[in-house]
Amino acid sequence: MGSDGGLDTWSTRSIVRTMFPLLVVLSAIVLWAGLTLEEAEELLAEYGLLAVMVPTIIGTGGNLGAILSSRLTTRFHLGMTDLDVRDPDLWANVVAIVALALTIFTLLGVGAFLVGLVIGSTLSLPVLLAISIGSGTAIAILVVVFSFAATYGSYRLGVDPDDTTIPIITSLIDVFGVVIFLAVASLVVGL
Repeated sequence: MGSDGGLDTWSTRSIVRTMFPLLVVLSAIVLWAGLTLEEAEELLAEYGLLAVMVPTIIGTGGNLGAILSSRLTTRFHLGMTDLDVRDPDLWANVVAIVALALTIFTLLGVGAFLVGLVIGSTLSLPVLLAISIGSGTAIAILVVVFSFAATYGSYRLGVDPDDTTIPIITSLIDVFGVVIFLAVASLVVGL
């Protein structure tokens, strides 16, 4: 098999050549998430329960992105999509991801409230739900955009989206998820 995307793309050299530059760039991007968290130290110290929510918010966002990009990649490999906005199957995938996000982020808000009862948090259920659902919905929208862009971009560049989309999505959601969560939390607790 030649350079048509066959088994030779599974060689160590090919994988390293494709992934190393990508992982270096993504590592720098994820560094921004850490710096953003450090800048929010005062907010997270005052409302410790928010610090407990951060890993779940960004982890869930990354997982949703992995699910959607895997589904899109499979469709590309099977020749079942050309990213036509009139394709009802693509919309069904988007609706499923958003519905899953709303469900999980609602449960996160309730779970955080229950943890808050145990540790004596001053954040109410409506506040936690507003933060969780508000930031979760925004993250879900970004997940959809980033998943489509990463999958289609990889495919168009001749790189197997199975290799690239999950690192791209999880890294971008780590950064933007933290920024969105902290922005929504600051806005809600500041009211």
